[in-house]
Amino acid sequence: MSAPLTLIRLGDSPLLTREHIPGMDPSGVFNPGAVRVDGKTLLMLRVQTRGRRTFCMPAVSEDGLGFKVAAEPAQFFGLPDMHVFHNYDARLTMLEDQLMVVTALDTDKGCRCAIWKAAGHPANGFAGLERLEFISLAGDQDTRNAVLFPEKIGDQYAMLHRPNQTALDGGPISGSAIHCCVSDDLLNWQDRGEVMGGHFHFWDELIGSGPPPIKTRGGWLHLYHGVATHFQSTNIYQAGAVLLDLDDPTRVLARTQNNILEPRQSWELTGQVPNVVFPSGATCSDTDREGFAPEDAILRVYYGAADTVIGLAENTVGAIMAACHQESF
Repeated sequence: MSAPLTLIRLGDSPLLTREHIPGMDPSGVFNPGAVRVDGKTLLMLRVQTRGRRTFCMPAVSEDGLGFKVAAEPAQFFGLPDMHVFHNYDARLTMLEDQLMVVTALDTDKGCRCAIWKAAGHPANGFAGLERLEFISLAGDQDTRNAVLFPEKIGDQYAMLHRPNQTALDGGPISGSAIHCCVSDDLLNWQDRGEVMGGHFHFWDELIGSGPPPIKTRGGWLHLYHGVATHFQSTNIYQAGAVLLDLDDPTRVLARTQNNILEPRQSWELTGQVPNVVFPSGATCSDTDREGFAPEDAILRVYYGAADTVIGLAENTVGAIMAACHQESF
């Protein structure tokens, strides 16, 4: 029997819980960024205290399953003069041999996305993630869910992000479209417009980028989250995938009609925010000499569950690409 065109959970229990965070008694650990560096898997965890303060905690693993969490939160340096309430949801990308981090900032001016470089000492075992140095803000608009492409497209750096333009009943503003922006120098960013929008009345009404895109010979494979808001009882967060053109990432080649991961386990259905699977980190088991992920490579997806714990699911790159070729809307 062939594997289903969905992400398959590794086990029936969360991968990481608050009990894994040393020296703290947090309310939750969730929405991790992920990357492979020198054969090791690095995560940047979002840790929320019982005072609802947010920290980013590095973690490292030899096998991508058992993680050592840093004893202290990551330290961020160089942010421009602005009042930041929370710095969270780190997305990790290797770009030109430099480990890059993009975080969301809740500020007195709204939500912004900040770009950082890992600048800690590699001997500490966390690939420099214990110290982050500021590079730039991804523009001056209210936005979230920003992820860097792992290489230049043409002669420019590229990033996906989700402008916050939709008001939720009783909640914060969100977004129903993913945009692409570009930069010559990682400092100044220009928006190139909408890449894809949500599907009103279906599983992905509101959307936002998940992990950074994976380069395949069929296009940039990108996971995203979709929110179904038409159920009056609660919002439901799920995961989907899309293939973007290698040379023009504003061009959608194919997209999943169905979600490829949805809340089903008790720890995905119940928590600080119920009914949530939120893909935020991914690693690929292999790339060829030209940097493409082969279709038989294993894509591991690290995701936040109910804003309380972290789950892990996987499938082959080819299976997720095949899911993108379902009949589109």
